[in-house]
Amino acid sequence: MTIRVKVLGCRRLVLLFLFLGLLLEAQAGKIRYSVPEETDKGFFVGNIAKDLGLQPQELAERGVRIISRGRTQLFALNPRSGSLVTAGRIDREELCAQSLQCLVSFNVLVEDKMKLFPVEVEIIDINDNTPQFQLEEVEFKMNEITTPGTRIPLPSGQDLDVGMNSLQMYQLSSNPHFSLDVQQGSDGSQQPEMVLQSPLDREEDAVHRLLLTAFDGGNPVRSGTLRIRVQVVDANDNAPAFTQARYHTSVPENVPLGPRLLTVKATDPDEGANGEVTYSFHNIDHEVAQIFHLDSYTGEISNKEPLDFEEYTIYPMEIQAQDGSSLMARAKVLVKVLDINDNAPEVTITSVTTAVPENFPPGAIIALISVHDQDSGDNGHTTCSISGNLPFKLENLDDNYYRLVTERTMDRELTSQYNITVTAADQGTPTLSTETHISLQVTDINDNSPVFLQDSYSTYIPENNPRGVSIFSVTAHDADSNENARVTYSLVEDTIQGVPLSSFVSINSDTGVLYALRSFDYEQFRDLRLRVMARDSGDPPLSSNMSLGIFVLDQNDNTPEILYPALPTDGSIGVELAPRSAEPSYLVTKVVAVDRDLGQNAWLSYRLLKASEPALFSVGLHTGEVRTARAVMDRDALKQSLVVAVEDHGQPPLSATVTLTVAMADSIPDVLADLGSMEPSTNLDNSSLTLYLVVAVAAVSCIFLAFVIVLLALRLWRWHRTRVLQASGGGLAGVPVSHFVGVDGARAFLQTYSHEVSLTADSRRSHVIFPQPNYADTLVSQERREKKDFLSAPQSLLEDRKQTFSQLPGSRECWSSQTLRNKDWNPALDAGSCLGEKTAAQEMAALLKLPNRGRLALLCLLLATLWEAGAGQMRYSVPEEIEKGSFVGNIAKDLGLEPRELAERGVRIVSRGRTQLFALNARSGSLVTAGRIDREELCAQSARCLLSFNILREDKLSIYSVEVEITDINDNAPRFVVEELELKISEMTMPGFRIPLKSSHDADVGENTLQRYELNSNDHFSLDVRNGKDGNKYPELVLERALDREEEAVHHLVLVALDGGDPVRSGTSRIRVMVLDANDNAPVFTQPEYLVNVPENTPVGTRILTVTATDADEGYNAQVAYFLEKNPEETSEVFELKSSSGELTITKSLDYEDAKFHEIDIEAQDGPGLLTRTKVIVTVLDVNDNPPEFYMTSATSSVPEDSPPGTIIALFNVHDRDSGQNAFVTCSLLENLPFKLERSVDNYHRLVTTRVLDREQFSLYNITVIAKDGGNPSLSTDAHILLQVADINDNPPTFPHTSYSAYIPENNPRGASIFSMMAHDPDSDDNAHVTYNLAEDIIQGAPLSSYISINSDTGILYALHSFDYEQFHELQLWVTAQDGGNPPLRSNVSLSIFVLDQNDNVPEILYPALPTDSSTGVELAPRSAEPGYLVTKVVAVDRDSGQNAWLSYRLLRASEPGLFAVGLHTGEVRTARALLDRDALKQSLVVAVQDHGQPPLSATVTLTVAVADSIPEALADLGSIRTSASPDDSGLTLYLVVAVAAVSCVFLAFVIVLLALRLWRWHKSRLLQASGGRLAGVPASHFVGVDGVRAFLQTYSHEAWLTADSQGSHVIFPQPNYADTLISQESCEKKDFLSEPQLIPENKEETFSQVNSLRNIPVSYFAKRNKFT
Repeated sequence: MTIRVKVLGCRRLVLLFLFLGLLLEAQAGKIRYSVPEETDKGFFVGNIAKDLGLQPQELAERGVRIISRGRTQLFALNPRSGSLVTAGRIDREELCAQSLQCLVSFNVLVEDKMKLFPVEVEIIDINDNTPQFQLEEVEFKMNEITTPGTRIPLPSGQDLDVGMNSLQMYQLSSNPHFSLDVQQGSDGSQQPEMVLQSPLDREEDAVHRLLLTAFDGGNPVRSGTLRIRVQVVDANDNAPAFTQARYHTSVPENVPLGPRLLTVKATDPDEGANGEVTYSFHNIDHEVAQIFHLDSYTGEISNKEPLDFEEYTIYPMEIQAQDGSSLMARAKVLVKVLDINDNAPEVTITSVTTAVPENFPPGAIIALISVHDQDSGDNGHTTCSISGNLPFKLENLDDNYYRLVTERTMDRELTSQYNITVTAADQGTPTLSTETHISLQVTDINDNSPVFLQDSYSTYIPENNPRGVSIFSVTAHDADSNENARVTYSLVEDTIQGVPLSSFVSINSDTGVLYALRSFDYEQFRDLRLRVMARDSGDPPLSSNMSLGIFVLDQNDNTPEILYPALPTDGSIGVELAPRSAEPSYLVTKVVAVDRDLGQNAWLSYRLLKASEPALFSVGLHTGEVRTARAVMDRDALKQSLVVAVEDHGQPPLSATVTLTVAMADSIPDVLADLGSMEPSTNLDNSSLTLYLVVAVAAVSCIFLAFVIVLLALRLWRWHRTRVLQASGGGLAGVPVSHFVGVDGARAFLQTYSHEVSLTADSRRSHVIFPQPNYADTLVSQERREKKDFLSAPQSLLEDRKQTFSQLPGSRECWSSQTLRNKDWNPALDAGSCLGEKTAAQEMAALLKLPNRGRLALLCLLLATLWEAGAGQMRYSVPEEIEKGSFVGNIAKDLGLEPRELAERGVRIVSRGRTQLFALNARSGSLVTAGRIDREELCAQSARCLLSFNILREDKLSIYSVEVEITDINDNAPRFVVEELELKISEMTMPGFRIPLKSSHDADVGENTLQRYELNSNDHFSLDVRNGKDGNKYPELVLERALDREEEAVHHLVLVALDGGDPVRSGTSRIRVMVLDANDNAPVFTQPEYLVNVPENTPVGTRILTVTATDADEGYNAQVAYFLEKNPEETSEVFELKSSSGELTITKSLDYEDAKFHEIDIEAQDGPGLLTRTKVIVTVLDVNDNPPEFYMTSATSSVPEDSPPGTIIALFNVHDRDSGQNAFVTCSLLENLPFKLERSVDNYHRLVTTRVLDREQFSLYNITVIAKDGGNPSLSTDAHILLQVADINDNPPTFPHTSYSAYIPENNPRGASIFSMMAHDPDSDDNAHVTYNLAEDIIQGAPLSSYISINSDTGILYALHSFDYEQFHELQLWVTAQDGGNPPLRSNVSLSIFVLDQNDNVPEILYPALPTDSSTGVELAPRSAEPGYLVTKVVAVDRDSGQNAWLSYRLLRASEPGLFAVGLHTGEVRTARALLDRDALKQSLVVAVQDHGQPPLSATVTLTVAVADSIPEALADLGSIRTSASPDDSGLTLYLVVAVAAVSCVFLAFVIVLLALRLWRWHKSRLLQASGGRLAGVPASHFVGVDGVRAFLQTYSHEAWLTADSQGSHVIFPQPNYADTLISQESCEKKDFLSEPQLIPENKEETFSQVNSLRNIPVSYFAKRNKFT
């Protein structure tokens, strides 16, 4: 066992020596050099050729070069000398930072052997960097109370050099307050600290400037500086101080709101918050505080409420100035208010009467007025007057009292209301005045009777009026009011034609409207005279009369009476005689008629209504004369019957008729002979004329009824329009013309309209009354139908007016002292002032102007008057806060009255607007309190509180002055403005410091007010009370012992204020003293050094650590802020420190490969500037975050496909920036590729082939090399190498098929493409370029190249000859394909070309063949042949093949079409029916033969068939037959041509005629449209012949009009008449077609002229009318 152990130990020793030997060998194989930094480019480093065992010229030959992984080349090879030189300036600090040793490693590659040699160069440091501070200047803040020995860490300097060239020492500039101390860190670093040697004083030096210098140990020595600025922070050790102890100012009381009145100023030598002074009121009255505003920052005092001299003449106030730490000072301010005339006199109406009767006697009292002005001096002296010439005057009483009395009698009808303006004016500058208005209503008495506007009136009423209709309305006006103005109406009794007036007319007693009680008849009454009486309702009543004339207007109510010819009473017939020889216009007779009406109603007109011979007689329109219209003819009947109508001109017209019988004879015997048998006939139904008359009457009645209905409709429509116009406020523009009638040839307006407008005093609207029209001058208002009493409206208006005036607001007025005793008083003599009592000053001034004796006498008189006035004033006293009703004094006794007489004589208290504090006890006659009296509320803190008021004795209107003194009681305790006061004192405040406190206020006076202060027991504070010049006591808090905030931060005190009353009252104020902190503690970190491990893949923004420093101070002194200090730029970019929380976060991704750890210096600084430092070491943990990196050293992009195995493709290096297992890299290849990897030195790999390559199988290799590290998770990198396999010619061209077939149609064009062949060669470039050619051959004795050619590049075959299917059916040939390689390779393929047949041959008819000797071939058919008999057969062939050779036969033409038939496919000609005797002997047939090609081709043959039973018969008739090649030789063809031409001409002519007719009609319609559609196209059937002239018989007139207020149209359709009369266009334009008479023209020329005038009317006009019809 022991031997075995020894053997094992020997083996281990051998292995150890072997490993050490390998390491030595490896070290011996590495080339080492050294070079200082900052050398020039090309500086010699070492002889690399010698160390490699090569000559300098062999470096380029053997491909020696430097290889480094991605780093900038710092070195280069000199091929001439074979040495290693610098490629540029080398900075050691940039490469290795502050590492002690800086080594740069790279490899040298010998490419011919693919061998690598490692090289290592050391960079030596030189002193090329100066010590630097991160900041150029740093600022610290130190409190002036900081204790000596306080240490302040300073920023450290940084030197990038190493060794002796690095930072060695610090030096601070000379200063009496600070020194420098350098601390050595555990890592050897130096930390400078600044130490406070002596106390600071901000007032002596507020800023200290120092300079810190850092030195290195190089040669020469380099240094860097840091400027230090120490800011001394102020401590609050000075209280504010006012510039004055007392401020005075005087301002007028009308000073506007807002402007500055006074500015107080207090200064504090401290700075910042300690020197910021704020101002506030101290111990100020609440009401004063509401008036003034103090700007807390500027000390400006302004008024925010108006100042009032009458309330306060002086405003005392105390101002307190306080700095930021509660140190304060106080000053007094007195604001004196100057009086101005800003108060107008105040007028109080003590007693007033609002209404007096108009017969009120002069001297009656209207009102009692009091005047007062709050101003003083001349501003308070007032005078009173009355403006205007009014029947009133003012009488002055004592103590500025006035009474207003009447001066003369008033008249309500002249002035029903007086608005009396009393003006009270003072004597200030400018003068102010007050106007008071007293509204006095003068009540009415019945002293005016009703009055009509006119003494007499006239009105009109139409006869036949309805009973009860309104005739007229009368109105009488009474100047009185109310019941005195209420008027009633009545008729004065009278008789008319023996009948009482009341049976004809009545009147409404309230409204004055007259009504007709019966229907008047113009023929009975022409006018009525009556009298109307108006009486008021006063006591006694008054009345007046007026006369009224009523005129009756005539109406058309009487039918005309025919006087001649009168109807015989004996039953005989009146006959007029007219000789047959009478000329035209012969007077036959005259109709005489009268009308009982008058005027236009009695105007009569005559017309011939009906006649046996209408054209024989005429009647004079106005004379009634019946005359002959023409000469009497023999054919005229002996007896002529005439009906004459007599009509008046009334509205509506009335008429009467008379029948005349005229005998046409030259002598009376002739007449008698014919008229002997005439008997009067009363029954008209016995004759045919009766029937005609009945029919005519019915027709006329219907027409008349229709006319009346239409007329009524028009009237109703017009009436409706009139009502609409009246409702819309229209005037008289819409009054119909029918309202006017002719009277003696003039038009008179009968219907009158009256409009009544009433304006109300209390409304801006007007009431307009539109009464209905009537036939008299009487109007009935629209409102009268709605109201019972129309005339009561003015009375109500008066009542409303009275009420309105009585509601006018009354105001206070002043009574004048002058009495106006007569009506002749001149207002110009009135001075307009109140003559009151003279003041004492005025009387004294008057005394100075008198002699000495007079002065003495008047002085004695004045003193006596003053003593009497003083003795007449009543004085009382009463304590405050007594119960309501407490006794004050016996007022009845002092007035010399009994208690019961107080109420009887109207004794009462009079005061100017103030709340009544006292009242009179009517039972006891004493003066008592009316409620609780608060002396402090009335008089504040005045020494005496006096209340003055007056006692009024109304029976004598005497005024007595009363003065009551209110005595004080101890009812108010001392009170502080604030219950709790907070003071702030720094803990550094020295003992003896005084703090003014808020004073207490006691509303009482004398002994009851504030007397002393007391403070609760306390170790640190005491109380001192200072007496002011104004007698007030001001407490102050005195600091007895130094404060310590850490011992006690808050002190609670209680200040008690006591008064001197019985019992004693007190008030308390709680004082809270806050001890302010001083910055005497620096921040302290919880750890001296922080260690943290962070993975390098930690996300950005992650908090990795929180540093915490605490400060024992508070507030701003304890607010700690954190800062990064003395950190490299790389570290400051990676980490961020939140100054408020101390959280350290990552702002940039960590990278283990760049820095494995980070040292961070952190400073903690409080508010004033005390700071401390700590260090944070962040260790970066490596994670597998870097995939392997490829560096391709050498690579081949192409290799021939016949390369042997083992050929080197690429040389590359693989490197992983991670460490440990994360950096262990393995490489592999993907898929089964003919390649492998061979590992070389220093992570170099070679890619070589494993077998022969085949380009035709794989021409391109995309080789993927995978490098995978050993981390978890593992990372990998793919490298792609693209390798092209170069081609060699090892493949011949190859056709897809071994043989090909092609087809070509015959008759092809020369040069046509036949076929395209393609051979494929898998090689590339020239090896794959294929050319084509044809193998030589002979076809039908000609070379193949004369038929076919091939394109050598594309392989397309072309036909050089047009092939004929009948000559060639197919061709056989060989095609050769050859590539462009060296040597070339080729291959062959066979091609068969087949020719396709085309339809290019016409069928050839073999039988019957066309004879060559001009004879005609004849076929024989016996007449006895049956149907289907074979006559002959047409035989034809086609040289084409297939479908092109298929033939079909058809009969194209025959002499007898139905006799023969041809077989479709056989060509056999057979009989289709039996032969007839009528069939011709010679039959000609044309047979067509056609193939089935595309397009089809055909041929024809003509057959002649002889129809005969025997050949001799046929020969006898066929001797002259000739062969006809054209079918146009027959006569039938000529007939057919002529027939076609004739039919074509006829058809063409028909079309032309039809088109001409259409064009003519279209042209005619266009002319009609262009002419506007006149009557040229009216059919002739509408005209008939009248004396050879066409007249238009049927006329239709349609009149349409549109109304402005309607969307409809009104159309009138009159009946057509059958006379020769036309209605002209003018008649169509009249407004009322039916209202105008239709006049019949007297001759036909006028008719025809009217017809011609109608030619200008558009056809559309008639079309529209016919549409309506």
